[in-house]
Amino acid sequence: MRIMDQLAWNDVTDENLNFFKAIGVDDVIVFLPAEMADGRDHTEEFKRLKKFIEAHGLELHVLHCGGLPREKICYGWPGRDAQIENWCRVVRAIGAAGVHKTATTFFAISHFRTPSTVGRGGAAYSTFDYEEFQKKPVHHPGKEISEQRLWENLEYFYRRVMPVAEEAGVRIALHPDDPPVSEPLGDAARIVVSIENYLRIFDLVPSESNGMLFCQGCVAEMGVNVFEAIRTIGSRNKIFFVHFRNIRGGRYKFQEVFIDEGDVRMLEAMKAYRDVGFKGPFMMDHTPGIPHPSGHWAGRAYANGYIRALIQAVYI
Repeated sequence: MRIMDQLAWNDVTDENLNFFKAIGVDDVIVFLPAEMADGRDHTEEFKRLKKFIEAHGLELHVLHCGGLPREKICYGWPGRDAQIENWCRVVRAIGAAGVHKTATTFFAISHFRTPSTVGRGGAAYSTFDYEEFQKKPVHHPGKEISEQRLWENLEYFYRRVMPVAEEAGVRIALHPDDPPVSEPLGDAARIVVSIENYLRIFDLVPSESNGMLFCQGCVAEMGVNVFEAIRTIGSRNKIFFVHFRNIRGGRYKFQEVFIDEGDVRMLEAMKAYRDVGFKGPFMMDHTPGIPHPSGHWAGRAYANGYIRALIQAVYI
């Protein structure tokens, strides 16, 4: 079983990779900047990045496409075919570089949060409170869109990108909307909000390349039984990798807490992944903000160490 951690494109440095190696990380996910969708073939750049990461004893497991322009794709605006073609060009380059996974979201506007709350040791917990959000709702004039249009536009996109991904040997992991509320936020509907909707997404364009970035935090936010959800998605071989994080609360009011203090029993979750045959990788995604000059890195080390211990307890 493998552990993965993430870096932005410009943060792939000797120092950061050595830190990952030291704390027991196996794989790296790198977020591609928007300018990669410029119509050029970036295969050689991806190959150089992969070689650099491998020189540190790590594997480049995912090149994340979530930062590539897709507003016209989501809204079905003129120019979406050009954006899709740029996506396809990047996916081909990812596969040609020997990387076999990418990831994205499909929301019209954004993830949403309300002000952070304070947890143990003064740590800042990313928080969403729907009642608080509704007191000062955010509006985006001109960005309104219905569920039906989002479904149509997702299908249009997938029918064009999935065959390319299959040919390139790349699997596309779709992250849930966060928070996964079905009500419009910022005037735009949301569809990647439930396990039932994921099953519908898999059926839109059946493909081995069509799967889920199983963000366990978001799944817990959905208010479902997390262990049943692992079995439902995992039994279809649609968990491409896992954001192994914990929350306290539910869909309309939650905090992203430290991995050991949330509502989900993480040991039991790890057992559910094992039982369904999931082979990894697991990644922490993000963690509360520790109020210390090295808090960002300390949070990563703490979460990854916790995940490693659970893997050794359950899989080995």
